[in-house]
Amino acid sequence: MSTAAPTIAVIGLGYVGLPLAVALAEHFPTAGLDIDAQRIAELREGHDRTGEIGAERLRQSALRLTSEAAELPPADIYIITAPTPVDDANRPDLSPLLGAAETVAPLLDPKRRPIVVFESTVWPGVTEEVCGPAIERLSGLVRGRDFFLGYSPERINPGDREHTVDRIIKVIAGENDDVAARLADMYGRVTSGGTFTAASIRTAEAAKVIENAQRDINIAFVNEITQIFGKLGLSALDVLDAAGTKWNFLPFRPGLVGGHCIGVDPYYLSHCAQSVGHLPRVVLAGRSINDGMGTWLADTLHTRRASRTGKALVLGLTFKADVPDLRNSKVVDVVRRLAWLGHDVTIHDPLADPDHARHEHGLEVSAEMPSGSFDLILAAVPHRSYRIMTGAAIEALAAENALVADLGGIWRDIDLRADLDRWIP
Repeated sequence: MSTAAPTIAVIGLGYVGLPLAVALAEHFPTAGLDIDAQRIAELREGHDRTGEIGAERLRQSALRLTSEAAELPPADIYIITAPTPVDDANRPDLSPLLGAAETVAPLLDPKRRPIVVFESTVWPGVTEEVCGPAIERLSGLVRGRDFFLGYSPERINPGDREHTVDRIIKVIAGENDDVAARLADMYGRVTSGGTFTAASIRTAEAAKVIENAQRDINIAFVNEITQIFGKLGLSALDVLDAAGTKWNFLPFRPGLVGGHCIGVDPYYLSHCAQSVGHLPRVVLAGRSINDGMGTWLADTLHTRRASRTGKALVLGLTFKADVPDLRNSKVVDVVRRLAWLGHDVTIHDPLADPDHARHEHGLEVSAEMPSGSFDLILAAVPHRSYRIMTGAAIEALAAENALVADLGGIWRDIDLRADLDRWIP
């Protein structure tokens, strides 16, 4: 393996790959591949639909962009950032990851002895026991002689402008000390947070898969106590405010747990556990609670209205605040349940892509705030545009005796007219 500054290729330019590729291009010759030609065209014009990289930084970047693998220049390090979703039965789906491996395999030049780094969330063993053999089979090369494996779990948090790829600690691992050292040097040039070399690739894989599982379990606990306190006539947010005054109380809040990580990664851990004969009761219990939160919320609001149906306005469809990402959004569960219960549902979201919502979820969403009176208003996602709404703006949307539901408690301090019923968890 060469000791000169490496040439790098990043495979996949989504929420994870694009920020990493742009950061790498500031230090190394870097190319980025995404099979979505429209995505590449947009990036060349300076538009990142994910909102992670600004137009000016994109235009100034030395990153070479392509949608054709054959156009990638020979590289010393290939970084794969393919998604790792679950199927309809919540079983891990490695097909995007293996597809990326299939793309990379014919590009590997054994004279360069390249490193293939995976950033995707997987269970321990996938990189070396699944991806490595796949690359060997597809390339005809021998791992450990012609190419090498590395792993560095992504820690991208969509919409987070503080914990960006150039500031966080980057966990790295290689199949030998030389690979680990080269990756530590490469990633260390990118982030001011430094690097942490894990004991092995399997260790780094395990670390990643528990990071989001831990958060999922903590949120599940808060979601469950929200349901309990609701039956007791208590506001969970009031209870959490009081409990939060203790120095070591963890500041989690109830909510809809979706997205590409927290709502998915625990199933990878569960799959791994069951494959070695262990039933992961806590992990699965947390997932069950969080997966059912959308239905619980819709049923709670329906009951609160004494099962009276009417016009419902759901504010927000993305999986978290202030991002356009619709992947695995649990607001979809709320909308579908309300519709199933008989409500006429209108969806507003200033950030969600209407075409994506229609294609992926079969839902119509508007970026323009609708007019008219609604019998049920649900602030489902605390986008900034909702957080700054005035009492008058909320009241203008509400029919007489309407229910105003505020999942995140963003309107707790706003006074509304007396006829409106208010629900805050």
